[in-house]
This record gives sequence, C-alpha cells and structure tokens, in this order.
Amino acid sequence: MKKITIIIVDDHALVRDTWALLLTSSGKYEIIGKTGDGNEAIEMARSKKPDIALIDINMPLLNGFEVLKQIRKFSPGTRVIVVSMHSQPAYAKKMIREGAKAYVTKNSSSDEFLLAINEVVNGRQYLCKEVKTILAEQEFSDTSETGIKNLSKREMEIIELIRDGHSSKKIASKLYIDVRTVEVHRHNILKKLKVKNSAALIQYINSHGL
Repeated sequence: MKKITIIIVDDHALVRDTWALLLTSSGKYEIIGKTGDGNEAIEMARSKKPDIALIDINMPLLNGFEVLKQIRKFSPGTRVIVVSMHSQPAYAKKMIREGAKAYVTKNSSSDEFLLAINEVVNGRQYLCKEVKTILAEQEFSDTSETGIKNLSKREMEIIELIRDGHSSKKIASKLYIDVRTVEVHRHNILKKLKVKNSAALIQYINSHGL
C-alpha cells in the first residue's frame, strides 16, 4: 500500500521532528521533507508534489498565509493542513478561505492531529474542536454576526478588496463600476456592520476573519 507523502513546515526543529516521529510511527505516512523556511517549503512542494503539507502560520521571512498561496499555485494537488498556535477563528477562516483543507491548533491532542490528516486524506475538511468551541461561543455572544449576514454578495466583494488595501478608485476599476457606486456600497457596509469609519471597518474585518 502506497504511503501518504507529507512535508512538514514549521520554524521549530523540535516540532518538525515530533510531528515526523508521530506520523512515521503510524506506518501510513512518509515524510519526504522538513523545513522551517517558507521559500524552501514552496520549492519542496513544487519539486516533490507531496500529498499533504503541514504548515505553521508564524515563520520568519515568509508567513504561512503566503506559503499556502504559493503551494496551491505550484502544487495544486497538495492538500494543506495548518497547525498553528493561534486559536482565533479569524486565522482559521482566512486559511480555509485561501484553500487550506484543515486547521488544527497546537493545543490539540495527537489523536485529533492524526484525525485531521485522515479526514483530509479522505477528501474532507477538518476544523479542530478548540476553534469550533470558540466559534460556537461567538455565535451566542456576538450579535454583530447578524450584520455580516445582511451583507450582499457585492458588499462582500468590496470588503475583500478593502481588506487587501485597495482604494475606492481601485475597487471601482476592478469591479467595473463607478467610484460613486463604491462609495455608496462602503456607506451601506458601515451602516450594516455598525462601524463609524474605514479604520473601524478594517479592524472589524480583521477580527471577524472576513
């Protein structure tokens, strides 16, 4: 039976070695690369085309968000699993939105770590229990979620472009609409999300993982 090939990307050697030992001891996985360098990880994925890439978010020079994008570009068949110290849902949402197949925190048990990999190998997504619990708590406590649900598809498109740092003029050019139309949408977004200005909107976008 062919083993599932995996590369491990984390800037701590002990973490890389621990994950590798856990995975190889199961007999199902083959570690074909380990690195703490984001650029090296991208090259590794491009040349070796692993089945799975385990990546952290916080790394020097090139963070996990950029590594994820580049791996998906150069090795689209590689399924990326994020294993991070961050339990905030905003991080998980952003990584899943960018194409990660699973998100597991470093507080997760080894059993859940292996479960996440198994779920992804079998074509499913996985979100760890810790993040799910926080999301459930927010669902009950954060009434501003209602505002998000009231946003139109066009307003969500504009929010994504605002998040990426584009001006109203640039957004208008990208969406082939008038600048005044963009400004109207921005006004409506502020009203629906109950924030006062663009700076508050950016803070809202970051905190909610939009």
